[in-house]
Amino acid sequence: MKKGHLLLLLVSCLTLLGACGKNSQAPSILDKIESSQTPHIRWGIKNDTRLFGYYNIAKQEVEGFDIDIAKALTKEIAGPQAQADFVEVTSKTRIPLLKNGNIDAIIATMTISEERKKQVDFTDVYFAAGQSLLGPEDSPLQSVQDLGPQNTVLAVKGSSSAESIRKFAPQAKVLELENYAEAFTALQSGQGDVMTTDNAILLGIADQNPGYRLIGEAFTKEPYGIAIDKSQKDFRDEVNRALVKIKVDGTYDKIFHKWFPDAGESANAKNLKEA
Repeated sequence: MKKGHLLLLLVSCLTLLGACGKNSQAPSILDKIESSQTPHIRWGIKNDTRLFGYYNIAKQEVEGFDIDIAKALTKEIAGPQAQADFVEVTSKTRIPLLKNGNIDAIIATMTISEERKKQVDFTDVYFAAGQSLLGPEDSPLQSVQDLGPQNTVLAVKGSSSAESIRKFAPQAKVLELENYAEAFTALQSGQGDVMTTDNAILLGIADQNPGYRLIGEAFTKEPYGIAIDKSQKDFRDEVNRALVKIKVDGTYDKIFHKWFPDAGESANAKNLKEA
């Protein structure tokens, strides 16, 4: 009898531990969407990146390419009445916020890299960018090869641009700032000779600030992907399915040309379709 009681107790404990293990797993985002009467997806976005994610003071809302893509994906995944919620992130905070469950996905000009793949999963490429330089129109610099020990390059903390500029211009000094706004302010005040990040972001800055130009050609390939926690593979697959859908039905091209009207049938659009 005692052995029977002990066996029963052991089975009960194992069952309880199994249940606790299941409960400790991250809740499924797709399950939450399907069970909600008001489905929504929480996207981590930037609000200081013109053309991609930028806070419009007059409208009191964030707008841009990433924002419109997120809205289109939300409706494709969760239905026409679904809401896309936006949470501001920076290059430093975006992965911690994702892993803590504060957001469901990151769509914030985030380059797919092997190092980042160790922490998060990425969707297929949704925008093909490349790293470049921004400087005053009268800058004597013509390319990244011209940067030497006498030059200071401004970059954003936690970005892949800060890492790669050290490879392409190893002799140049690198000054890292918190965000693009601070980096450009530093460029304006003469704290650096050029600012570096993806060409699409720099084009947005130059568009808003006459007197500055892109210097030379892009010297890296920076494919943007949507980052999703590794515990949410079903959700990642669903986002990929939705990406294919908005490519095929013309939604992607419509959004692309809204924000990059002078690009024509650009390499970005072609690369996306071929990805």
